[in-house]
Amino acid sequence: MILAIALFLLTLIVVIWQPRGLQIGTTAVIGAVVALLLGVVSFADVLVVTNIVWDATLAFIGIIIFSMVLDEIGFFEWCAIHMAKLSRGNGHWMFVYALFLGSFVSALFANDGAALILTPILLAKMRILKLNAKTILAFLLAGGFISDSASLPFVFSNLTNIVTANYFQIGFAQYIGVMFVPYVTSTLVSIGVLWLVLRKDIPLHVNTDLLKEPDSVLKNKTLFRFSWLFLGLLLVGYFIGDAYHLPISIFALGGGLVFLAIAHSMKTAHAPSIIKTAPWQVVWFSIGLYIVVYGLKNAGLTDYLASILTLLNGQGDTIAIVGTGFIAAILSAIMNNMPTVMIMDIALHDIPNQALAYANIIGCNLGPKMTPFGSLATLLWLHVLSQKGVKIGFGQYSLFGLLVTPPILLVVLLSLAWVV
Repeated sequence: MILAIALFLLTLIVVIWQPRGLQIGTTAVIGAVVALLLGVVSFADVLVVTNIVWDATLAFIGIIIFSMVLDEIGFFEWCAIHMAKLSRGNGHWMFVYALFLGSFVSALFANDGAALILTPILLAKMRILKLNAKTILAFLLAGGFISDSASLPFVFSNLTNIVTANYFQIGFAQYIGVMFVPYVTSTLVSIGVLWLVLRKDIPLHVNTDLLKEPDSVLKNKTLFRFSWLFLGLLLVGYFIGDAYHLPISIFALGGGLVFLAIAHSMKTAHAPSIIKTAPWQVVWFSIGLYIVVYGLKNAGLTDYLASILTLLNGQGDTIAIVGTGFIAAILSAIMNNMPTVMIMDIALHDIPNQALAYANIIGCNLGPKMTPFGSLATLLWLHVLSQKGVKIGFGQYSLFGLLVTPPILLVVLLSLAWVV
């Protein structure tokens, strides 16, 4: 167990640190190769892990490609400007609308999509609006938080959702039926708590006349209008795929590539460039890190967790759900939610209470917000901000995350207990 834990921690540290620009996927693959060479995992384990994560990873790539094409069209910038104009210059309503926009983007385009695409757009608009540094930081912290806390409603809204839904064979419609109330609860409670904590840094008035008109940022209005229809058809496709037990990546990746081909044919997006710049490192990161994590399972860590979770399950649904969610949250904050969700899924495998699988998802989606390295989305978000000249320190971020995350997490878990 010591060898497995040491290898996992070393891999995770290098992933977070990224010395000499070493990319996250490369580090994870190196960790996986070392795990194989040291006998921490076997080739059979590699096949098991690949079987668990391939659908989630390809679906994620498809969603990101779709998002990147929409970004080329001006879809997200149009939404951001509309959101700002809707506030009629009221800073507090702008704050609320910005979080609703973040919730919408996170739900439909995944939390990583919100971090990679929406964050730089919002930052650029806030600078055009001449907001001060404290106000910009308040909006960014709130937007970063909502990108994960709102990634609950659909299976494809977060990699953790896809992995867990596939692991427990939870269908697309079944998943929505359970997680819709926690999603609405998470969005509303997050907005309320974030406003309460950050309200002093939000201006009363903002001059929205400084922004362009929304339609002026669209590169192709015909394709923009079609994108709404395509998004609707894609959602219908997920339900059809659910009825026939088809992998979600067929529609997520397939839809992303079809839309890319349409945009390329209309000369609105350059397909080779988008394919080249898609986050392929996430593919290697998912497979590589999960192989390293599987070594923890082989070392018996999941058995310890399973005994604790079994004990919680005997205390009634509410205690079991809240307890499971907070265990997942704490582990995610300490060692990242990607390995946590797999460890927890394996530990929950033989416990006859599917509600705990949903609690695990909620914990793994919200819990990472307590530390800067808790989720891939947060790491990407911080990297994007750093490139734009905005630095958020470890202590500053953690203090904020530890303040707002636990109460929101508790209320969302209680809403899950109410639903099930």
